[in-house]
Amino acid sequence: MAEPRTIRNLALAGFMGTGKSSVGQLVAQELGFEFVDTDAMIEARTGRNIGDIFTEAGEALFRRLETEVLDGLAARADMVISTGGGLIVNPANLASLKSHALVACLWATPATILERTRGHTHRPLLQDPDPLSKIRELLAQREKAYKQADLLINTESRSIREVAQHVLLQFRQAREKSG
Repeated sequence: MAEPRTIRNLALAGFMGTGKSSVGQLVAQELGFEFVDTDAMIEARTGRNIGDIFTEAGEALFRRLETEVLDGLAARADMVISTGGGLIVNPANLASLKSHALVACLWATPATILERTRGHTHRPLLQDPDPLSKIRELLAQREKAYKQADLLINTESRSIREVAQHVLLQFRQAREKSG
């Protein structure tokens, strides 16, 4: 039998454009928790935006920075953590999050993601001649990791408020069970 978990935080994972930041801010407000965004923390720490980090230093450095930021959050409590879309692909990152947080993965179809992210120049992985194909490719690569989250929540045709209410209900139930 698995050891009981102590859930002090909520982590929102999933692909870009699924609503992690919008939902996370609403949930944090409702819970009275701090909202933290791992990408924003990386930008603050490095003084560079994510696009520049990818262009100048590469994805490998960015992924290392994600892990460092995540390690700094592990001992904290009462946070809603919005993660970068690829953060939980690293099994150690997912394990770290699960050591202190309920991990909810938000998802949507590739077409919806494209519509929600269209024109976002700060999304380095979508600077591709065929962004829809790139989204499909990345979703396929990340699917296994996303399915290892504690919750999978469809954001298709649902308002941010509806998704936030669903996440809140699941979080409160999980936290009650964790003691």
